[in-house]
Amino acid sequence: MTSTRSASARPPARTPESSASSGRLGRTGVGLLNGFAAYGLWGLLPLYFAVLGAAGAVEIVANRVAWSVLFCVVLLTVMRGWTALGRALTDRRVLGTLAIAAVLIAINWLAFAYAITTHQAIEGSLGYFINPLVSVVVGVLVLHEKLRRTQWVAVGIGALAVVVLAIAYGKLPWIALVLAFSFGFYGLVKNQVGGRVDALTSLTVETVVLLPLSLAVMLWLTLTGQATLTAYGPGHFWLMVASGVITALPLLFFGGAARRLPLSTVGLLQYLAPVLQFIFAILVLKEHMPPERWIGFSLVWVALLVLIVDAVRQIRRRRRPATTTGPADVQPASS
Repeated sequence: MTSTRSASARPPARTPESSASSGRLGRTGVGLLNGFAAYGLWGLLPLYFAVLGAAGAVEIVANRVAWSVLFCVVLLTVMRGWTALGRALTDRRVLGTLAIAAVLIAINWLAFAYAITTHQAIEGSLGYFINPLVSVVVGVLVLHEKLRRTQWVAVGIGALAVVVLAIAYGKLPWIALVLAFSFGFYGLVKNQVGGRVDALTSLTVETVVLLPLSLAVMLWLTLTGQATLTAYGPGHFWLMVASGVITALPLLFFGGAARRLPLSTVGLLQYLAPVLQFIFAILVLKEHMPPERWIGFSLVWVALLVLIVDAVRQIRRRRRPATTTGPADVQPASS
């Protein structure tokens, strides 16, 4: 039966432009919520490691790998991701690439856990502050990319900051450098598989590769009486088990942000994590920051500001955010 209502009584039709605009607004809002959730959780990760103070960095990472595999199995079942995992495991190139990525992320996790459990969280946050600078250097050395003048200026300021901080610490800030370079090369390796592997599949393959060694470490710690998993009550036990959720959940949020936001926006959001880690180290762990360290960190922040300004200029010039370089090129945080 046809309607007898007049055209004038009908609500105005939504144009494709207005629908698209509304969709973009909702998409951007959801993307920002996902981005803040991901980097906020990574920024609060030191609090979790600090609570696990009874366990050392090696035990924390071993448990993190083992329980992450278990949680990934649950997620793959719920999200019906077994087919994608099967394709990744049967593709030799993808599997080999992710195996290299697994080694790099294990080094990164171990260095970060060591930084927190030994009350060197400030240096840990420094690693993620200088990571964009290291990524630029890796691009030059490995991919033979050409830098713009402002990018060279940023790298130069960053190098000066490392020198100042080395003087301030009385040694090279090796924890920060290991974190920055391991994650820089991790991002480079992950870029080799591109969009062929989603975040959950990638995390599953990487943790499965590390699982035998992790189980061996857990067994060795148990046999030598050094394991804390079951030695400090149910609270400590379930906190260790929760490492699987704590590892995978931010990655899922990151995936939601990366699908909905320009890379330039995601690239700027990544600085939320080291900022929160830095604040935690100062206010909660009460780590000491003498004036010379403030100078070194200030130089790092200036270098990052130069990179950000350069990236924004390129975005405006090209009007294509997905093609920008520098800090806009972002990988999931590894913490």
